[in-house]
Amino acid sequence: MANLKQIAAELSLSVTTVSRALKDGPEVLPSTIARVKEAAKRLGYVPNHYGRALKTGRTLTLTAVLPMETRDYLSDLLKLPLIEGMTLAARQAGYSLSIYSTTPDDDPVESVQRQLQARSTDGLIITRMVSRDPRVKLLLDERMPFVAFGRTDLDTAYPYVDVDNEQIAYEATRRLMDKGSRRIALQLLVPEDQASAMRLAGYGRAMAEAGLPIDQSLIGHGMFTMESSAAWFDRLLASLDPPTGLACANELGLLGALHALGKRGLEPGRDVHIVTRDSTRLAHFLPAKIGVHFVDMAAVGRKLIEVLEGQIVNPATAVETVLLQGEFDPGE
Repeated sequence: MANLKQIAAELSLSVTTVSRALKDGPEVLPSTIARVKEAAKRLGYVPNHYGRALKTGRTLTLTAVLPMETRDYLSDLLKLPLIEGMTLAARQAGYSLSIYSTTPDDDPVESVQRQLQARSTDGLIITRMVSRDPRVKLLLDERMPFVAFGRTDLDTAYPYVDVDNEQIAYEATRRLMDKGSRRIALQLLVPEDQASAMRLAGYGRAMAEAGLPIDQSLIGHGMFTMESSAAWFDRLLASLDPPTGLACANELGLLGALHALGKRGLEPGRDVHIVTRDSTRLAHFLPAKIGVHFVDMAAVGRKLIEVLEGQIVNPATAVETVLLQGEFDPGE
């Protein structure tokens, strides 16, 4: 396996120049960078991340704390694009990605404390943000580089990447109204989840603008797996005044709702209009008229790693916050 000295000798360059070229250093000419990278590939050079870790005191590992949904089949499917994006971005930046899975019964703060005590990572990604999330203050106090996937209602500045769930829910509700729906059902996740609070705010804003009252019986909380969604929506369809529109939380919630409609001989786009948030492009392959807000979760994963690496490399840099939008497809 080639090393930096061999590449330098091959090209009659200094080891310092070779090292900087492999890192795309701005002080090295682009033509030299290209020559060095070509020689490194030809000679089979592989960066020694372990040696670099010994020199810097870093682990070259990034850890994402991801809660598992262990109660229902396929409930973790929606995390796969996020994990893919984080994994590839971490590798490109010279890190390994570690997934620290927690169960629904684990305390989120204790899970972060265990990571801090283990000192086995250079930075953390936390998810499933709740109101006044105590993990943010804990990580800031411990000066552990981190980025949150989601936002919380704290006055303290902290790095985050989030999807604009409020705007997505607002647009979904308005589009359902444009189809003639006035009784619009809304799927939310657990009440403590900040993403659900923002979805509810967007829904409420659209209803208020249209002068429509909010019927609490049309708002459902849960993980909205296929089974729970089918049971919840079937109950609504059996009511005396069933919904004519539905804003789905995710693809699994959508599949459950479609199952409930099919059981009753109802057709989406005719009897009930549907708009769903989609992170896997699954909705595009369903033979039904469904409005879709696509959220590129692989891109979210890449951005999370980018922001986290910035915190590690330059802790004094300004706190970076990113809010991503969904792309709407009317599905017609």
